[in-house]
Amino acid sequence: MRAEKKYLIAEVENHLKKSDYVILANYTQVTVAEVAELRAGLAAENAEFHVVKNSSLKVAAKALGLPDIDDGLAGPTAIVVGGKNPAGVAKVIKKFFEDKKKLEIKLGVVERKIVTADFLSKIADLPPFDTLRAQFLSLLTSNAAAFVRVLDARVKKAAGGEPAVPAPAA
Repeated sequence: MRAEKKYLIAEVENHLKKSDYVILANYTQVTVAEVAELRAGLAAENAEFHVVKNSSLKVAAKALGLPDIDDGLAGPTAIVVGGKNPAGVAKVIKKFFEDKKKLEIKLGVVERKIVTADFLSKIADLPPFDTLRAQFLSLLTSNAAAFVRVLDARVKKAAGGEPAVPAPAA
């Protein structure tokens, strides 16, 4: 293998090692200025946009043990990698697509599983992780508070205090 090809494959491998996900996109209609705009948006999520050769991507993905991505290697390909928040990255890409109508998501690999563009769109529609965490904690605390109120009412009834509040129906 030629030294140039080895270098390109090593470069793609380095990009793929930056995160546990990779998003493949077709960038044919995107201008240089729009790529710069997309890269700026992705930088906020610590993600990167790289144009790669399909052959180099195929070899690098195979070397890293990623699933077969041959279905996404038709036409020009760019990859999005990096950052710890694939949902945030998906939001940036989705917003860019809605604004420009140019970037086409081919497929993605998340945690070594192939995902479709529709799946990535659904991920983009999720609220931010901190909001999900707050909603989950709120759910836990509201149920715990209701449970404590029921226990408190039972104890007061047993002690001859206030009338007991009926237990909620299960």
